[in-house]
Amino acid sequence: YGAFPAWLLPHMWKIKQPYNINVAASLAALASLEDTTWLREKVGLIVQERKRMVAELARFAWLQPYPSQSNFVLFRVLERDARQLKLALEQQGVLVRYFNKPGLDNCIRISAGRPSDTDRLVAALVEIGD
Repeated sequence: YGAFPAWLLPHMWKIKQPYNINVAASLAALASLEDTTWLREKVGLIVQERKRMVAELARFAWLQPYPSQSNFVLFRVLERDARQLKLALEQQGVLVRYFNKPGLDNCIRISAGRPSDTDRLVAALVEIGD
């Protein structure tokens, strides 16, 4: 929340963080960083599932993955419209991020989640078909 002159608003948006979190969430995040054993375990699970997701999606020749070291993978969608794919996945209850900007044209970003999330993604892609 803020109260300031209207002329300042465009400049404030330039420095705003993309996601708002409350104080309790911020404190919980900081506390979780202190438990390095738990943190390493969770990072290991994400890395493992990211690798499995990329391997599972290799069956779809029209999804070209880019190398990733994060909790998501960027895929270029070949031979079809990425926006239509995003919408079709939404109809199946699967949310992905769609990009269509220079350098990221016709791309989707898929987060690595739980194994059941990957299974649901694969099933949705099979349902959508080649």
